[in-house]
Amino acid sequence: MKIVWLGRIGFSEGLKYQADALEHCDRTGEETLFLLEHEPVYTIGRRLDKSSLGNSAYLPHPVFEINRGGQATYHGPGQLVGYPILDLKKRGKDLHVYLRRLENAVIHLVESFGVGASYCDGKTGVWVGDRKIASIGIGVRRWITMHGFALNVASDLTGFLSITPCGLTGVRMTSLSLELGREIALEEVRDRAAAVLAGEFAEAAVGEGVISD
Repeated sequence: MKIVWLGRIGFSEGLKYQADALEHCDRTGEETLFLLEHEPVYTIGRRLDKSSLGNSAYLPHPVFEINRGGQATYHGPGQLVGYPILDLKKRGKDLHVYLRRLENAVIHLVESFGVGASYCDGKTGVWVGDRKIASIGIGVRRWITMHGFALNVASDLTGFLSITPCGLTGVRMTSLSLELGREIALEEVRDRAAAVLAGEFAEAAVGEGVISD
């Protein structure tokens, strides 16, 4: 798996990186994990019910409708986003198993900072008690994955206040910094994320290596 840090980029740019890497993976089999921050943006899956966005005309940031599951979420500075571009044809073509593995990797990442994290029955993402610390939404084309996870790192979560995150009324969002009571550098989380995700998905394909970039 090639691991690439993109820094802070716009959402459209992130979509292009993913599309290009997906085509490359389809041709060559080379897989990529993109780690990045986004400029402030709201995203939502392609669905008729968009009530979680509220009145989108009054949102403070742009909205993108994308090919992933789920309701509205927010991406912005202080949040680590991960886009694994992985070939599920060599992983059993099972979206449910892939989703659980991705959640498991993010749980391990959060726990590496001394914060207890877990699944929540019937809800995707990663939770600390009744507080949601990471959102997960995946899409596939030709059994190659795109989109992925968004882990809240910084304490400023005001971007979520204008929507109903993940369509869950009353949900409490949290972050690593809020749980630890101190600001955590995104770069520290990025470096741990690269190791944790590479380890999680290297197990799934015999002979798969890790390349840092």
